[in-house]
Amino acid sequence: MASSGRRPEHRGPPELFYDEAEARKYTQNSRVVEIQSQMSERAVELLGLPEDRPCLLLDVGCGSGLSGDYISEEGHYWIGMDISSAMLDVALEREVEGDLLLADVGHGIPFRPGMFDGCISISAVQWLCNADKKSHSPPKRLYRFFSTLYSALARGSRAVLQLYPENPEQLELITAQAMRAGFTGGMVVDYPNSAKAKKFFLCLFVGTSGTLPKGLGTECAAEEVHQAKFTNERTRFRNTKGKSVKKSRDWILEKKERRRRQGREVRADTKYTGRKRRPRF
Repeated sequence: MASSGRRPEHRGPPELFYDEAEARKYTQNSRVVEIQSQMSERAVELLGLPEDRPCLLLDVGCGSGLSGDYISEEGHYWIGMDISSAMLDVALEREVEGDLLLADVGHGIPFRPGMFDGCISISAVQWLCNADKKSHSPPKRLYRFFSTLYSALARGSRAVLQLYPENPEQLELITAQAMRAGFTGGMVVDYPNSAKAKKFFLCLFVGTSGTLPKGLGTECAAEEVHQAKFTNERTRFRNTKGKSVKKSRDWILEKKERRRRQGREVRADTKYTGRKRRPRF
């Protein structure tokens, strides 16, 4: 049920969308594999697992086992749940190290209390907001999922769920049902000012109120807010839509700042930045 890293469109229930052809195409896409690995690494990092022992983790919406591969590389054990039999078939062919369970997490997590040391989920939970059948009630399915997940996790552990909310209302629905089930915590947003790199991680605590980790790239965001508040910006190069005129100094500075947020090397800003060169003789 995991996603390619872009905001997924609702194309029917995941067990039908991810058929055999789609499951194989998904797993063979090198960009998908890279993005999945990066998000899995971040999710496991946010779990705050102890470094002195291996842990047993639950992977919700494990798909073909790409996120499970990272868990195994880190020396932990895992059990994966997914509603797509085609995805799980690919995971079996890949001989992943985790155990696999075909199940709809909207029906609940069918494991004994306190069994897991943590839970991750990559691009799966937002599917529970869709009413694909007449009997489906998104709030009830979400609550059933979160309440049984809370029970299956050991006290003091965490669940980190990466998701792609379609709108603020969907995000509020998911968070509200998690808190209603007993979790504490909240949303960690990485790179909030980047359209492509922005990622939502719902970081949930079981039986204890921990300190919510900071999102990556938030230092730049805070710095920008500070500059916007205390700097008297020149606006004469702005057009009617609020964007800087192309090739102007402001436009160049904005482009360089975007590249810095993306981690690229950019030349330092000087008084000559954006200045037009004199024509050569």
